[in-house]
Amino acid sequence: HHALPDRAMGFCIFNNIAIAAASLIAKGGARRVAIFDWDVHHGNGTQDVFYSRSDVLFVSLHQWPHYPGTGLATELGSGDGLGYNVNFPFPAWTGDSDYLAAIDQCFAPLCREFRPDHILVSAGFDAHRDDYLANMNLTSRVFGQMASRLRTLADELCDGRLTLFLEGGYNLAALEQSVCE
Repeated sequence: HHALPDRAMGFCIFNNIAIAAASLIAKGGARRVAIFDWDVHHGNGTQDVFYSRSDVLFVSLHQWPHYPGTGLATELGSGDGLGYNVNFPFPAWTGDSDYLAAIDQCFAPLCREFRPDHILVSAGFDAHRDDYLANMNLTSRVFGQMASRLRTLADELCDGRLTLFLEGGYNLAALEQSVCE
């Protein structure tokens, strides 16, 4: 979710989620795609690709300030994409309830209005409280809760079309436990 169209960035050589969303739209598999990014780092590459487009809703939850230094709440999109880019720059040590509230109070209502044909998730597990690369306070359990909420939303809005892409997660025990939740 960091790779830009013309260069690799972070640990990302390609921006798999952006490629998938663009392909779904280009090949007629979807008219609108919603992307939810819960990786601890802002999905700057995904934001960059879709910043001026109205056929992709991009919502990112991430630690701020932190790499890559983008993802302020004021970054809302431009041109046709204005309002289709939403950032939650959370301070260090943010926990489960804030992430769940972002889904329940922002992403779900936006999706219901946007009516995506597919929901894609940048599922990074590096916001886990035991991960070495950041300073967030998420438990393993909340990752299952977030996935469950997004599954329910996908069932409601787009015939269950939900795809999760593994992003970060550097404590292997926390990653395993979180994915199993």
